[in-house]
Amino acid sequence: MATAKETLEKMGRAAKAASISLAGLSSARKNALLLTIADSLEKAEDAILSANAKDLEKAKASGMGEAMLDRLLLNESRLLALASDVRSVTALRDPVGQILDGGKIESGLTLMRRRVPLGVVAAIYEARPNVTVDVAVLCLKTGNAAILRGGKETVSSNEALVKVLQDSLEKHSLPREAVQAITDPDRSLVTELLRLDKYVDMLIPRGGPGLHAFCREHSRIPVITGGIGVCHIMVCPSANREASLAVLENAKVQRPSVCNSVETALIHRDMAKDFLPALCEHLGKLGVTLHASETAMPHLTGRPNVAPLEAGDLDKEWLTLDLNVHVVDSLEEGIAFIREHGSGHSDAILTENTREAEIFISQVDSSSIYVNASTRFTDGGQFGLGAEVAISTQKLHARGPMGLDALTTYKWIAYGDYTVRK
Repeated sequence: MATAKETLEKMGRAAKAASISLAGLSSARKNALLLTIADSLEKAEDAILSANAKDLEKAKASGMGEAMLDRLLLNESRLLALASDVRSVTALRDPVGQILDGGKIESGLTLMRRRVPLGVVAAIYEARPNVTVDVAVLCLKTGNAAILRGGKETVSSNEALVKVLQDSLEKHSLPREAVQAITDPDRSLVTELLRLDKYVDMLIPRGGPGLHAFCREHSRIPVITGGIGVCHIMVCPSANREASLAVLENAKVQRPSVCNSVETALIHRDMAKDFLPALCEHLGKLGVTLHASETAMPHLTGRPNVAPLEAGDLDKEWLTLDLNVHVVDSLEEGIAFIREHGSGHSDAILTENTREAEIFISQVDSSSIYVNASTRFTDGGQFGLGAEVAISTQKLHARGPMGLDALTTYKWIAYGDYTVRK
């Protein structure tokens, strides 16, 4: 029986070989492959949803929370949306081969930087089977092979989805190993994957803080971290009150289980007396519990959907119908609060004052900043990037929603006339 190291070595070698086959594909061939994948996802609906139902049944039996169950769920509409997202990627510009810059230099060489695939991309993620398709499709569009490791709760779903992907590759005479999944829940396989720097060029963990920390500490592969969304919305006195309630509702209620939902509302003291009760009543009708700080509680005493903030709440990614509320004395205090408690994901300001907006933009150090808009827009599809592989909160290589460009690097190419260095 093969060891974990031998199993991962074999996968790594196969992925690297497949990446060489993918690197030379034309945009037309890659798009044709993606269209086959989209069609095949729809045709395999019964098999995929049946597999997902098995995962959901096991997850419920294990006591999985509602937020994670929502992430795990695939239904007909979500599967159709997934296939639609795949088709939308075919309409996006293929970055591979793009000339970034260049020109003739003093030596006589014509020098340029050209975008090329990374090679092999690995992703580790939890409870979101749609990520299997998102990552694989963006990798294939950019000529990269993918090694995917979903959580133990998504094993059946991922097996069904990867079969569709691999069968589609085979139909186009491409190696099935261009997309591989680690479905064995043995954690030693994750450890070995993190050591596979000989074959894997980038690692993307998508999960909680524990997974990110583990990957940063143990990986020999460059790691792109992010996706943990402790997002804030600051409401200033000049903001339109009714419109602000609508934005906060959208950011918290539309889909609370995702990383771009808001977790803390910061209310300026000059409007807190009227606005906080209105916010409490508005969101209370929608099932939201407000967790009030010492500065916010005096404006919310006695209301049924209010609880006092507890230690750690301000740094928590709730992913549920829970919202922290805190009153600040100034814009500067609000910015300092976000810098202390935010995760660098997405933060917003609601204001009619352009100077306040510009200060917020320049001083809040997050990958996505919004002025008079919901944080829910931080998404590859919403940004016009197609499906995303991750949302990066770091600053090197990629930041924010990672689309096609983020899955490429570049190489220097020099053309000469038998030119030698003098």
